Amino acid sequence: MKKPNILIIKHGALGDIIQADGVLKDIRAHHLNAHITLITTPAFQTLMQRCPHIDQVMVDTRAPFWNFKQLIQLRQQIKQGHFSIIYDFQNSNRTKIYRKFLLPQQHWVHRADNEKKPVSGLKGLVDCLQKNDIATKNSFVPNVSWMTDDVSILLNQHKVVSPFIALIPGCSAKHPEKRWPYYAKLATQLINNGYCVVSLLGPDERDLAGILPGHVLQSLSWFELAGVLNIAHYVIGNDTGPSHIASCLNKSGLAIFGPSTSAARSEIGRGLFKTCVVNNLHDLSVDALLEKITPNLAKI
Repeated sequence: MKKPNILIIKHGALGDIIQADGVLKDIRAHHLNAHITLITTPAFQTLMQRCPHIDQVMVDTRAPFWNFKQLIQLRQQIKQGHFSIIYDFQNSNRTKIYRKFLLPQQHWVHRADNEKKPVSGLKGLVDCLQKNDIATKNSFVPNVSWMTDDVSILLNQHKVVSPFIALIPGCSAKHPEKRWPYYAKLATQLINNGYCVVSLLGPDERDLAGILPGHVLQSLSWFELAGVLNIAHYVIGNDTGPSHIASCLNKSGLAIFGPSTSAARSEIGRGLFKTCVVNNLHDLSVDALLEKITPNLAKI
């Protein structure tokens, strides 16, 4: 008997994809013998090719709608998959157009247009599964340990000793308002208190490299980043994708939120990973943050 083909649409962002790990695992458990394809953006192709809950990754560049050639190519690519079910976990205006005009005959699982907006993106996905009689045993407990590489050689090259505290001082260049501005001061204070500090920077945070004391690791692969976070003894970061990775690795740590985003909607707080919410990021001093985390650091 031929395996059924399932398509899941999840374009991004990084934190949303990481948070959906348990949802993908529940879909795999429900469609145990299916061939599952994930459609995502080019930025996450390599990352999701390692995900154990799916079989194949398809890329959607999200071309402008006037680019009919690329839209037709995408439609043909999806149609060739002969998908029996399409899970729309992006629930965007773009995927509504896909549903209405590109593939109107397929069976789509999605949030109805007249449904009340869920309290968080993850809860919205869980509601979608439950309404379609899919068990959600794993949905609220994502575990991205499959992301982690052995980074012992990398850390030895940078003379990083364990135990160490990992800092995530950046965020997407599109959202500079999410950055807590005192990571350099925090790193200095932690080093003065005898801790080894490793700051993790992506391509959008290269401007911070020269001002951060301690060890600075730049432009790691997804799997190196997860590997470093996985062996950190404590993680402090902004509301950004790498902080979601730490949360979904069940690390002890803290994500700092200002007024521009919601800690509750992010679903980043779980287990040992907590959130700190302030009305103004500039008003959260290093001393105030250290007072919050010192009981956790005392265990290092």
